[in-house]
Amino acid sequence: MNAPTPTTATPTTLTPTTLARDACDVTADGAAWLASAETYPRSTLAYWRCRPCAPAVLPCGAAFDVVSVPAVFGRRMLDRLWEEGPGSGPVATHRGRMLLFTAPGTAQRLPSLLAWEEWGRAVPSVLCHGTGDAVTVPPPTAGAGDTGRTAPATHLESRWLVAPDTRHPWLPGPEVMLWACVRAARSAASSAVRISIFPGGDQGAKVYDVSRRR
Repeated sequence: MNAPTPTTATPTTLTPTTLARDACDVTADGAAWLASAETYPRSTLAYWRCRPCAPAVLPCGAAFDVVSVPAVFGRRMLDRLWEEGPGSGPVATHRGRMLLFTAPGTAQRLPSLLAWEEWGRAVPSVLCHGTGDAVTVPPPTAGAGDTGRTAPATHLESRWLVAPDTRHPWLPGPEVMLWACVRAARSAASSAVRISIFPGGDQGAKVYDVSRRR
């Protein structure tokens, strides 16, 4: 299966995301994009202005879909997406799972693509959230609680790994996600699979150079 080439990619101004950090912050434009998923985005933005360290529940299907996978498998997917593929859209973690933000419609198509794929059964516990679903997104600002005191990022249940920073981020579609799932499943099954890029939280963490996004 060849690496996919995105045909609708939009260049972004994301700065390099160092995964040695447990969290990163959303820009004002990124927050506006997230809030656009709501019927009343201004209410969401006002909520975040008052509580920038609070997560929110946003509907899927309009601005984005979300593919949720176990954290370790998701890290393998990110390896493949950044080393061999087109990169990723925004990515977050929430309660032991990785949330990959994808193009609307991905949640409807990806399960059937996996069902037809030879390696589809090797992909663990993929949850696809689209129209009619909602997901908890991390707070725009990481590392501080409502009291203003800094909180260890490792204690956050919800955090951004690749934070939104533009009003029109490039989002992978179902074919890109299928490719990443298959590559990650193959690497997990291979006897020569290398050690995860996340050996111990902040030890030798890998930098995904988002300037390579096409």
